[in-house]
Amino acid sequence: MSQNLVSLRFSQADIDAIDAALAILEEKLAHLIELSAADKRSLVKMGDKSEAFCRQTLIVLDQNRQILPPTFDLAEAVQDLATLDLLRLPFNRLRQLMGKADDTEMALGSDLMSAALDGYALAKVFGKGAGLETLREAMSARYSRKPKTPADVPA
Repeated sequence: MSQNLVSLRFSQADIDAIDAALAILEEKLAHLIELSAADKRSLVKMGDKSEAFCRQTLIVLDQNRQILPPTFDLAEAVQDLATLDLLRLPFNRLRQLMGKADDTEMALGSDLMSAALDGYALAKVFGKGAGLETLREAMSARYSRKPKTPADVPA
């Protein structure tokens, strides 16, 4: 095999432990929400630069509660900030772990695709007399090219 970006082995006990840990995360994070794409586009977003503004504003509002109308829920805003602060570290860890998961999945797929392409090339060269015709034909379906019809050709 010409490429081997990653080589991993997991026992069933490992997979069971991972599944149990994920179940705990799902249970503990059950109150997280999922926003639609439209909702995400329409939200006012707090970036790194505006976070300091938000924090300072909450401090000023807390010191000047007399200016707030009864409908302004300062306690909820303060609670949102506290919750954000509590969840930042675990969310960052989850993002890093998901990044590694995505990269590992891509590397495993790439290793597999590379091995399959190498195997396909070998089957094309040596497969005719070795009883591999069926395998070679199945693999060739991946790369079969259909003749372009006039509808397929861009104008």
